[in-house]
Amino acid sequence: MVAGVTLDLKKPAIDLGIITRDAAPMLAFYKDFLGLPLESVIPMPSGGTMHRLKVGDTVLKIVQLEKPPAADAVPGGIPAATGMRYFTFHIGNLQQVVTACDQAGYAIVVPVKTIRPGVSIAIVKDPDGNWLELLCAG
Repeated sequence: MVAGVTLDLKKPAIDLGIITRDAAPMLAFYKDFLGLPLESVIPMPSGGTMHRLKVGDTVLKIVQLEKPPAADAVPGGIPAATGMRYFTFHIGNLQQVVTACDQAGYAIVVPVKTIRPGVSIAIVKDPDGNWLELLCAG
């Protein structure tokens, strides 16, 4: 058995990348609708563009490649397949955000519900069908 290694983390967050066929509706959702600030827009070395949005110390990277990928992710969120299926934003205004998403026509996969005392969640689909869990604790 090979010994493990401990990461020497230099940032208290991870960065997430979403590859999309059309960045415009994704940016309309994450940047314009949810209000995530745009950190930068940079060209991809292999062709395409990365839009870097700030989520606290995390960067959400929305990437549109010049040559689109051959396949799409399996739709259906958590129960549909293995691998990265959702990510979570910890927020303080859960009901307000879910109501706004619903009124704007974004699909609410899981309506607001309490999952344990003091912790409520909801799950919303972004324009590409990725699941975004919204969590409110406290």
